[in-house]
Amino acid sequence: MYGVAERVSGAWTEYALHDASAPVIRPARFYVGVTDTKWFRFLREEPLLDEVNFWSPGGRKLNAERGMPFLFKLKSPENVIGGGAFVSFVERMPIRDAWEFFGRENGAATLEDLRLRIQANRKVPTSADDEIGCFVLSQPFFFSTPVAQPEDWSGSIQGGKYYDLTESVAQRVWRDVSVALTANQPRVAASPFGGYGAPVWQPTRLGQGAFRKLVLDAYGRRCAVSGEHTVPVLQASHIKPFADVEQHEITNGLALRSDIHTLFDLGYVTVTPEYRFKVSDRLREDFDNGEIYYEYAQRGPRIFLPGDQELMPNREHLEWHLATKFKG
Repeated sequence: MYGVAERVSGAWTEYALHDASAPVIRPARFYVGVTDTKWFRFLREEPLLDEVNFWSPGGRKLNAERGMPFLFKLKSPENVIGGGAFVSFVERMPIRDAWEFFGRENGAATLEDLRLRIQANRKVPTSADDEIGCFVLSQPFFFSTPVAQPEDWSGSIQGGKYYDLTESVAQRVWRDVSVALTANQPRVAASPFGGYGAPVWQPTRLGQGAFRKLVLDAYGRRCAVSGEHTVPVLQASHIKPFADVEQHEITNGLALRSDIHTLFDLGYVTVTPEYRFKVSDRLREDFDNGEIYYEYAQRGPRIFLPGDQELMPNREHLEWHLATKFKG
């Protein structure tokens, strides 16, 4: 499964699994982002994270390709690089949505804390429905010993700066970051670097929050079976378990209401390779209930599906679930 191509937010990218034998890819550039100290310190103290949301309070237009390294440049008086992560996707979204999908990974303890932090940055009244810019980053890492900021860094830089790895300054930063990461393995959830010699890296996997966000968006934020649109009760179900595929693939996901997700994982319901919802007789036998699910199975020829053909559920995975998990 090396070199799998996956479409995210309209862009194609290639990535490799995080395995010692996997091919690695040279990044063309990386981004150094000016980082809120409170955000950084909050996340640094969190248990091992698989992703974080680096938000821009003004909701400015953002541009970054998936897999690009993103480094956390702390403000004065520190003026150092304290860690980094890898871009999963970039999007503007309401503060409320950022909290729904990423929770404490926004670098705040509650939705209200997040809103107040953004309001303090904006210096104008801010509601949870206001939009912010979001760099959703995976595999974050935090250094016990920080790295010197780029020699050409200017205090006039507001948001951040892109660095091309053909430049000597960028090569020095990348080398030092690689060395610091290698020396700091116990504090890193999953090492994304292929050593610390030549500047190479093994690109990003989606985290759980990003997976849920992208799967729900693919399905128009509605349950594929019931059509339910209430986002807090919608979940991104893995067709094959994450432990088996080792990454969050959108095509291995189904947007399901929480109760249907539970029954899917237990094998009482399934989706066939023809995209039909199917309910096991065992559901009625075991619980003497569940009529609503049998009604869903009779509603129409197919479940609700993504409009983008590239994001359709993987038929081989559906065959696996039908043959292996379904209590048929």
